[in-house]
Order: sequence, then structure tokens, then C-alpha cells
Amino acid sequence: MSWILAFAGFAILVILHELGHFAVAKWVGMRVEKFSLFFPPTVLSKKVGETEYALGSIPLGGYVRISGMNPSEDLPEEVRDRAYHAAPVWKRIAVIAAGPAVNLILAFALLLVFFFLIGSPTATDRVDDVEKGYPAASALKPGDRLLSVDGVRGTATELSRQIGRHKCVQSPPTDGCRAGRPATLVLARDGRRVTERLAPIYDARNERTRLGFSYARGPRETLPLSESFTTSAESFWIVTRETLKLPATLIDGEKRKEISGVVGTYETTRQVALIDVARVVQILAIISLSLAIINLFPFLPLDGGHIFWAIVEKVRGRPVPFAVMERAGVIGFMLVIGLFAIGLTNDIGRLQGEGFGIP
Repeated sequence: MSWILAFAGFAILVILHELGHFAVAKWVGMRVEKFSLFFPPTVLSKKVGETEYALGSIPLGGYVRISGMNPSEDLPEEVRDRAYHAAPVWKRIAVIAAGPAVNLILAFALLLVFFFLIGSPTATDRVDDVEKGYPAASALKPGDRLLSVDGVRGTATELSRQIGRHKCVQSPPTDGCRAGRPATLVLARDGRRVTERLAPIYDARNERTRLGFSYARGPRETLPLSESFTTSAESFWIVTRETLKLPATLIDGEKRKEISGVVGTYETTRQVALIDVARVVQILAIISLSLAIINLFPFLPLDGGHIFWAIVEKVRGRPVPFAVMERAGVIGFMLVIGLFAIGLTNDIGRLQGEGFGIP
């Protein structure tokens, strides 16, 4: 069932993205030759009017083919006035921007639905799972109640923050280094109090020291509508900011290991569906937003590349030579393929090793 949910979620994101391009292209009068969900080889195809609707066999995206995307394309006389490159710049930008715009709107709407109608599970003070290789594995048991850390009482978040205050002796910290000072935990176990002293370990992925355990989930907690808007906007900005850092991670060896590709994104969604199906709404919102931001990067063949060259044409006052766009497209294509390859390599490594660390 989790496979079906993950697949359906991705399919919906692709369909809505391409529908954005398709609807606006039709609205401004361009000739749409083909609307395809997923990439060839084509499994199903049906022509309605002047447009062919197709279903591909490779579920990695989709596309809308508009007549005249290539300025040197040989078109029948009756089609030339409706070709992409014959249209004013504003129409071209509108058509290309429509896909990412749909993903941006969908992302915010899904975040709002999640915080207002679904809510995040609250964390209790009880230990749920302990992770192998971390200090908690030798001292904590599922069902233990964590009463205090270093004498500090409070919520699960406050207790985790107190654990995180125990820093590694190394600076900068490296993955797996131990804190110089152990944390003192007071637990309730089988009606008695137990005190444990454990030195947290630095987790490079989460950028903090941890003991390696999770809290049992409590009931879901929704937010008022106004607060849901604010929280959605904050989440929207955080995901946008982190996605915009993606190009910089390509030149940082450690950060590059954190990049995930289609396989990892799909597997993360599937595993979340197994643990908490309602959280898939939040995950799809994040994926939709990331998809929009990445598509707006100014590199061909991404949507942002088409928008960039349309703006250049507007500023120049005349069309950009197709040869220039072709050369820029080769560079952009190499960057996209490189990013895809890095993400796929990392995903395979995680599948074979530590997994995807679903919280």
C-alpha cells in the first residue's frame, strides 16, 4: 500500500505541474502537440483535437510539447503564428512559469491543510525506539519515561535541547565524536527511578549531539487558522532557503553526501506512509516546493532556463541566437545530469547502508 501511495503522490505532483504549462499554453493560444505523463517509451496514447495525450513507462516526470519550442523547427504555415517562439515574451514566460507556480501554490496549500486539519503528533516523555550504535542502545528501554536531563525538566523538545548542549571536544565536530561531558538522565522504569550518565554522540546529518532514541507519539495537535498560515509560511521559507543552497552543496564534499535523488525521495515518502500516512501530506508539500524551486534555477533545460533566456531577449530587444541557447543548454543539461547522478549514488549508498533516517 505504501508503494501505491508514494507513486500516486508523485504522479499527482507531475500531473499538476504539467497541467500548469498545458492550461496556460492553451489559454494564450499556443499549439500544444503532446501532453505526456511520464517519459517514453509510450504505453498509452490518444489524440484529441490537435493534442496527443500520452502515458509513458518511465515515472521520472512528464512534459508538454508545444509547436515551435525550437526556433528553427519547420512548421506548416497555419501553425507558425501559434508557435512558442512566435509568441510575445510575456506569453512564453507565463507558460513556462505556470508549472512551478502550480507547485508553489500546491505546496503552501498542503502545508496549510497539514497544520490546520491534520496536525503534528505530539511527543510524549516515553522512550519509543533506541538506535544501534548510539549510547541510548545500552541504557534506555522502550517504555522508559524521561523525567529530567541534568536536572532540567520540561517537554520532549526542551529535554532534547538540553542533551544537545553537550558538545564534542573536537572543534569543528566530526560525525560520531563523543561529548566531553556526559548527560545525566533520570528515568522512571517499572515504578522505580533510574539514573544514567551517557555521553551524547555528534550526528553530522542533524548537526547536533544525540543519544539515539525517539519519543513515543502522542495525539495530533492542530493549530488555529491564523497560526497555521504563519507556520506554513515559516516552513515554506525554510524549505525554499535550503533548496536554494543546493548548487553550493555540489562543491562541498560533506554536504554533497546529503543530496537525495528521485529514488531517495520516493523511498522516504514510502517509509513515511508506513509510519504515519497523514504525514505524507507534509512530505508531498516539501517535495512540491523543492520541485518548483529547482525548476526555477536559470539553467536549460529547466523551466528557469527558458524564463531566463526569454528575459534576456526582452532586454536585448531581439531574439537570442539559437546556437547560444544550445551551448547554454548543454552546460545546464550536464549540471542536471550531474545532480541526478550524485543523488542516485547517495540513494543507493543509503539503501545498502544506514537507510534514510526517517524520524
